[in-house]
Amino acid sequence: IISMPDGSAQSIPSKEILEHVVDVHCHPTDSPISKNAMDSLSITICAMATKESDQDLVRDLASTWPNSVIPCFGYHPWFTHWIAIDSPVSKEHHYKSLFMDKSDERLSEAFKEVLEELPEPTLLSDVLSTLRKNLSDFPKAMLGEVGLDRAFRIPRSLNPDIPRKLSEFTVPLEHQMRVLEAQIEVAVELERNISFHSVKAQQATIQLIDRMSKRYGERWDMISLDMHSCGLSPEMWVTLERNHPNIYLSLSTTINARSPSHKALIAACHPSRILAESDYHDVNGSTERTWEMIVTIAVVKGWPIETEWNSQLKETNWGIVRKLHENWKSFSNGNHVEKRRALEASRQSRKIRKDNTWEVESNSDEN
Repeated sequence: IISMPDGSAQSIPSKEILEHVVDVHCHPTDSPISKNAMDSLSITICAMATKESDQDLVRDLASTWPNSVIPCFGYHPWFTHWIAIDSPVSKEHHYKSLFMDKSDERLSEAFKEVLEELPEPTLLSDVLSTLRKNLSDFPKAMLGEVGLDRAFRIPRSLNPDIPRKLSEFTVPLEHQMRVLEAQIEVAVELERNISFHSVKAQQATIQLIDRMSKRYGERWDMISLDMHSCGLSPEMWVTLERNHPNIYLSLSTTINARSPSHKALIAACHPSRILAESDYHDVNGSTERTWEMIVTIAVVKGWPIETEWNSQLKETNWGIVRKLHENWKSFSNGNHVEKRRALEASRQSRKIRKDNTWEVESNSDEN
């Protein structure tokens, strides 16, 4: 039995149902992982990497439990300042170029304090080389977690035993974008799907997706992108969904349940574009938290919740788990080129009808 955010209770379903559930975004390597926990895991998890040190942790996890883990390699926006676009003159020069406005000397002492805690920067070319190898070694691997974050501030200390205090420094969006676009280029090249983080960067994210679609054309539509723990407004999501057939959203109770608007977002999302996740840091909680969101989606959408698995059901009788499982297969398979062509054909048809209507009305006015 699990307690839902609204106070209600729900039972975790049987293994025959859980084995069709995919937690599309979680961080199991952020905590110690026991063999027993992984051996008893009934769902599939998409395990995210975020920084240099956990790329190998995710790699090892997927190598040991290939049937349960889809590895995701990439560098989170919270750690993009650790990456240097070009060879830096020095560690201090690299971070100062990101954080310090030459005219703002009042931050110099704070900068010195933060600098002591920061690692030596890694060259972007080295990051991309490792990323390409990891994605190539795992045919089903995704790019993740990557994205944009305008809210994040640099911690004063990286020591987990010290209470977390934040500095005034943020990672410039331009730097985040250069690291992100370089990673996306590898994903497009290798036709790998993306798990995307966007916080306080709605407009920049939409502009990026529009730009990637124009830059890569049909190559972009060969892959899928998941807006993880999506924080877009329902209105922005509908526009994004309408314009891009390869974009999906996933939601988590860990993040989205904090906002009262997450149910409106669920309601606004097309039934074929929604996924569920835990966004949790411990594999022991992945199943429970993913199921919480599955139940939430079912309630909002009015979809039945399976009590047994029947693969022979007609689509009109599918429950929430079957619907999300089919969505996952569509996301995972990618190749949305025909959907894009149909979208463009529909737009062209509407334009022709509009032009014809205008011509008829214009002729009528003349008469």
